[in-house]
Amino acid sequence: MDWKELETALKAASSQGVAVRALIAHTNRGGESKLRNMETRFLEAGITVGRTSDDLIRYHGKMMIIDRRTLFLLSFNFVHLDIDHSRGFGIITKNAKVVQEAVKLFEADLNRQTYTAGLSTFVVSPANARKQLSDFIKQARTQLLIYDPKIADRQIMHLLEDHAKAGLDIKIIGSIAARSGNLPVSPLTCMRLHTRTIIRDGRQAFVGSQSLRQPELDLRREIGIVVRDSNVVKALRDTFEKDWISTGFDEARDAVITGAAAPPETTAKATRALAREMAPLRTTLKKAIKQAVTRAGKEAVAHGELQSTVKHAVKVAVKEAVKEMVREEDRR
Repeated sequence: MDWKELETALKAASSQGVAVRALIAHTNRGGESKLRNMETRFLEAGITVGRTSDDLIRYHGKMMIIDRRTLFLLSFNFVHLDIDHSRGFGIITKNAKVVQEAVKLFEADLNRQTYTAGLSTFVVSPANARKQLSDFIKQARTQLLIYDPKIADRQIMHLLEDHAKAGLDIKIIGSIAARSGNLPVSPLTCMRLHTRTIIRDGRQAFVGSQSLRQPELDLRREIGIVVRDSNVVKALRDTFEKDWISTGFDEARDAVITGAAAPPETTAKATRALAREMAPLRTTLKKAIKQAVTRAGKEAVAHGELQSTVKHAVKVAVKEAVKEMVREEDRR
């Protein structure tokens, strides 16, 4: 968590007599020193701090419960990279049963006790995620719109393949572990992808922290929710459709179908020419990265944020350059 405004708000709430409890992972990819420093800062502010057990390979769920009445269930972390530069979603609900189940999970993890799932719409790994997400996908009748950085679970892949062969409209923004001629897949190019979301038949949606990968379904603590609110589902679907258009997948496919794609030899020449021009760019990029590391410190590299940011910046720059080239060609 590097979102200082939130940390300040939590400390202020504690100073005003609000009972603030924070459950912090026992370890993460960014290094335990940051987690322990955060624990110290919270304890000094009067916040009760608990540390997750080490029984699972990772605790990755993101949620906040206010007054045991309102649940914020998020697909993103409290970091600027996720909030300002990535596609993420959050669900806010006052549904009493859902909030009660979230409190039950929090208490179990805080006290390092076994959590037993009690609500089908509250999706928790490894307690009930595989079953609930498999059923959620199986019950699709017309369409599945999926955000997922990487779908890799074999059982889930088989379900999606079967649906695609049966004629369902499936679109995946992200990636899949194995090549498929049946599943339309495209990376998100307009920004970094971080959410895990499935929109089913335009009527229900899953939003959570778990990708459709075996470790995230079976070996980690991940949290998600199934929503049926028509306004929420419509907002998710509209956002997906805009993001899908931005990937250019349909335009590229149509170009291939109509024969409008560039001839192979022309494409090959352009690729070779581009490779020759890339050498100076590599040198410039290396200098920029070194300067960024000097300013941010080595921990930024360890956390993986710098790598993700650089990837996103390069993607945006390439996309803008290609668009500008096309516009110049059109004006000629």
